[in-house]
Amino acid sequence: MSGQRSLAGLAMHIADLVKTLNRWIALICGLVLMITVVLILCEVLGRRIAFFRVGGADEIAGYVMAGIATWGFSYALVERAHVRIDIVHAKLPAPGRALLDVIALASVLCVALLVAYYAYDVLTKSVERGSRSNTPMAIQLWIPQVIWFAGWAWMAVTATIMLICTVILALARQWSLVTNLTGIPSETGEVA
Repeated sequence: MSGQRSLAGLAMHIADLVKTLNRWIALICGLVLMITVVLILCEVLGRRIAFFRVGGADEIAGYVMAGIATWGFSYALVERAHVRIDIVHAKLPAPGRALLDVIALASVLCVALLVAYYAYDVLTKSVERGSRSNTPMAIQLWIPQVIWFAGWAWMAVTATIMLICTVILALARQWSLVTNLTGIPSETGEVA
């Protein structure tokens, strides 16, 4: 029993590290988004005042949105912010809720792996062909695509770690820790 508790403690420590890392990534994404907003504001002001003229802010903003969205998915996962339907979940005993949490994480992992696989395919084709955007900026597409792909790959890594930690906690029968890590937060508080 002591071995299970120490393994559960290690799992929670690793999960906490992943949460912390994703919070820092979210802060960086927020900063990048604020810089993008300033760039767009400069372009809008540039329509009236030549000093502020930037050009291409709409294209850059699109790449930024695609990139930070993929990185934000991992943050949403560790903060339990993804939409889940809890009609059955809330009525089950702790082991049943843990099983549904594991199934949900496994599903997220499958989607992340699938999208990362195809994102990598898109990235490699862009590199091979030397693809550029068909805009005046003619940005090499591998640049935003590598950020986009890396976000999906990080989502797969995050989902894998969270899934492994959840399974370890469930096997150790640490139901409250499973709920705190991956359970569905209720409207009135945590489900016990």
